[in-house]
Amino acid sequence: MHLFGIGMLMAALQVVVVLGGEAEPSLSGKQGLLPCTRGFTQKEYIIEMDQELAKGQAIFNVSFVDCSEGKVWLEVGDSSDFRVSEDGVVYTLRHLSLAAKEKALLVVYARDLQSKQVWKTRVHIHVRPNGNSAQPQQVKPSDATLTQRVPEILFPWHSVVVRGDGTLRRVKRDWVIPPINVPENSRGQFPEDLVRIRSDRDKNRMLRYSVTGPGADQPPTGIFIINPISGQLSVTKPLDREHISNFHLRAHAVDLNGNQVENPIDIVINVIDQNDNRPEFTHTIFNGSVPEGSKPGSFVMTVTAVDKDDPKTANGMLRYKILSQNPQSPSSNMFTINNKTGDIITVAAGLDREKVTQYTLIIQATDMEGNPTYGLSNTATTVIRITDVNDNPPEFTTDTFFGEVHENRVNVIVANLTVTDKDQPHTQAWSAVYRIIAGDPTGRFSIPTDPTTNEGLLTVVKPIDFELTRSFMLTVEAENEVTLARGIHLPRQSTATVSIRILDINESPEFSPNPKSIKLEEGLPAGSLLTTFTAQDPDRFMRQTVRYSKMYDPANWLEIDPVNGRISTIAILDRESPYVKNNLYNVTFMASDNGIPPASGTGTLQMYLMDINDNAPHVFPPEVEMCEKPDPNAINITASDPDLTPNAGPFAFELASRPSDVRRNWTLNRVNGEYAQLRLRISSLASGIYEIPIMITDSGNLPMSNTSYLRVKVCQCDHHGDCVDMERIIAAGLGTGAIIAILICIIILLVLVLLFVMWMKRRDKERQAKQLLIDPEDDVRDNILKYDEEGGGEEDQDYDLSQLQQPDALEPECVKVGIRRLDERPLHHDHQYPLRSAAPHPGDIGDFIHEGLKAADNDPTAPPYDSLLVFDYEGSGSTAGSLSSLHSSSSCGDQDYDYLGDWGPRFRKLADLYGGGDD
Repeated sequence: MHLFGIGMLMAALQVVVVLGGEAEPSLSGKQGLLPCTRGFTQKEYIIEMDQELAKGQAIFNVSFVDCSEGKVWLEVGDSSDFRVSEDGVVYTLRHLSLAAKEKALLVVYARDLQSKQVWKTRVHIHVRPNGNSAQPQQVKPSDATLTQRVPEILFPWHSVVVRGDGTLRRVKRDWVIPPINVPENSRGQFPEDLVRIRSDRDKNRMLRYSVTGPGADQPPTGIFIINPISGQLSVTKPLDREHISNFHLRAHAVDLNGNQVENPIDIVINVIDQNDNRPEFTHTIFNGSVPEGSKPGSFVMTVTAVDKDDPKTANGMLRYKILSQNPQSPSSNMFTINNKTGDIITVAAGLDREKVTQYTLIIQATDMEGNPTYGLSNTATTVIRITDVNDNPPEFTTDTFFGEVHENRVNVIVANLTVTDKDQPHTQAWSAVYRIIAGDPTGRFSIPTDPTTNEGLLTVVKPIDFELTRSFMLTVEAENEVTLARGIHLPRQSTATVSIRILDINESPEFSPNPKSIKLEEGLPAGSLLTTFTAQDPDRFMRQTVRYSKMYDPANWLEIDPVNGRISTIAILDRESPYVKNNLYNVTFMASDNGIPPASGTGTLQMYLMDINDNAPHVFPPEVEMCEKPDPNAINITASDPDLTPNAGPFAFELASRPSDVRRNWTLNRVNGEYAQLRLRISSLASGIYEIPIMITDSGNLPMSNTSYLRVKVCQCDHHGDCVDMERIIAAGLGTGAIIAILICIIILLVLVLLFVMWMKRRDKERQAKQLLIDPEDDVRDNILKYDEEGGGEEDQDYDLSQLQQPDALEPECVKVGIRRLDERPLHHDHQYPLRSAAPHPGDIGDFIHEGLKAADNDPTAPPYDSLLVFDYEGSGSTAGSLSSLHSSSSCGDQDYDYLGDWGPRFRKLADLYGGGDD
């Protein structure tokens, strides 16, 4: 492939040389300019090639100049072994083996699809012997003697043309330079020469050549270089078509001074594709699905692979095929694939999800149009899931189901209907829908579906009366949410029978009618019979007794006979009672049977009370205000009557005759049947509260009259006519009871204050007396005593404990001398306290105590009289000795304590404690 690509490139460049030197201009156009000539650059080609040609091998290139008038369609005539691409590269369609020195002739056509114009060129193919490994050559027959290796591109040359007015002018001739084809991934030595660019003006002066554009002086730079003197254009490294498929360069020619000698020419370098990329699938694993039972030819899915090589050549033309299928059931070829498009379709019947849920296919994609020898391949995995269709109807697990339910119960499940369905669980093809087709004409049952178990829940939705129906026999049918697949019908197992037994319960008695309405006049006396309100027991097959009682009677007006249900009054009915709303009074009664368990029902009696004239009218408003000098001096009043028309207004108003000053100071004039006007006869009235008796009569059939008092508050008014001395009027209007209550509250408050003061004084006296007896600092109830020092007790018990013993009975080692008080550091030698003599007379104790007290008072180092005395010494050398010496007969011998009884009652107790016997 590489050798033939180089030969193709050389042939194309030689065509350019011939184009620059042979094509002749023709005079055309109004301005006499030379136009571009459309057509093949050569009428004939001579190609030399090897005997063995591989499939898809590029062998040579033809060039067509379209003059920017649109592309043409290129094709090879009368040959099935070659084809030509859009860019003029001729490829082999199959592997060819040519005999030595064989000659062949190809004709390449170019068709303009719009103008239908056709051009053609001939290609003569010469086969060289196998030993000759020279590159394939493409030359023009008339230039067979051309020997230069690198083709040249000449800058367009000048020509003399005739103007329209007959004058001459030298113009440039515009040529379309055919592209230069360079194969990618070349392994030749670099830099590799491509073409020589030359101007015909280099014969008489030195020129410098350069190229610009991407790949030269623009990124990616340095791919193409040119010898500035010879104009040799070279490539410096291998090209990659998948990175950049073509380069557009501009060639420049300048003199040594940098002046432009020729107009720049465009050079297009096409990178010829090589099969250097393996096909890549867009996914590693493709997922698809197809319904079970699909017919052969059903579309399943499409797999796609891409190849970075040129898709217009065999390098990028892919072919697909299935390498394996798993599982191979019921056939090893359940699917096929379109080798060009990658569409997977079914080719065999028998797809059954209940047997095989999915298939796994290994798909291979190969370029070079699937050529296993030269093509590159890759594989991917396709998982085809068999989707469920409703090809299995639901079937009941048994022919008959049984259930029972108590009467009058609703929303109760009677029986669970179970079915089996082989379709995929929790899909519409599996979910069952239950329908009652017979046995329930009144619609008392329904069968919702449990979404988890797919069971039918036979439920009571309307109450059933045992006394009317004791059993039901239902016919139930089960279907799926979606219709069955074509050709599948419901079997007999999709229908079942449900037997339901109704159980009797004790039902509540029922009042009829409920509520019951009666109409009567108010004012009926107690004991009046109103009506009979009874209830019926629906349990016809049970012998039960019904008893009546009253549940709700807010005014407590009625009673009911517990046996026969007769209702009578126990109080006078009053329509004006607050318990009566819109003339209606409701009473609720209860009827109970003696069943087990007993049942009860309620009924409501609605009484419509008609009005009678049983209420006298009252003046309204009951209180009014008036200025001392009213202007105007009239007050409008009306009457209030709880009765209804015609037992209320129109009213008659009249001032009472007594007291006499009422008619002397006031007049009452009737305005209409509802209002009257009270006027003051005199010009002014003193401030105060006046009660004016007014007699009002209604218009009932038996009129009722009543004298009510209108309370008139007379006060001082401002210029607006409003009262300003209301406090004095209010005070004057206080009743006797209110004044007494205020006085009692004041007295109680004073007594409480006095008691509090007395309690405070008594408390102060007690506190002062306590301070005289005990210093608060010495009060043991208010101080914390510290008992962490060894020695004597409280401060005021300043006794020499050693003197309490019989001095005569003590042994010499038991006598302890010296008592020192250490609660204050002495400033000089310890004061000498007297020692008690050893006289046995008990009177010495008192003398000794007085002498010790006198010595302590005269001791400058002694603490205050009531401070704590510290006894901090035990053992030898202490006149007090150890406290244990009070009972130390074991160490000092037996002692006699009887003499302590002569010292008084306190010491007698001490003698009893220490001198007692065994008790």
